[in-house]
Amino acid sequence: MSYRTDRQRVSGLGSAGHGVTHWVEQRLSAIALIFLTPAFLFPFAMNLGAGHEAVLETYSHPFHAIVAIAFILAVFLHIHQGLQVVIEDYAGSKAVETVLLIAVRLICALFALIGAFAIIVIALGA
Repeated sequence: MSYRTDRQRVSGLGSAGHGVTHWVEQRLSAIALIFLTPAFLFPFAMNLGAGHEAVLETYSHPFHAIVAIAFILAVFLHIHQGLQVVIEDYAGSKAVETVLLIAVRLICALFALIGAFAIIVIALGA
């Protein structure tokens, strides 16, 4: 006979307490992308087929550079959040899940930094 309550038996097996925060962050990044995507794509599309100098001139403007950096960071944050959910739901074992989560985080961070750095270099004319 056990004197443990139902709560004591399941202690540590329930919610981690981070689900709502992750859900809200993913929705906020999606909302940000609703506004950032057209603001990024219109100048980008206007420069398709234009010369190198036209692209440099467009993204040397602070507004376009800031929008491009915000777009790149929001895209990779959103990709990371979405892939994290997929990995947590469908990874076979805890070890595979951990390796995949670390890899996805590093890859998304690397690409976000590369994109932001590229825009900064163009904006500063270096």
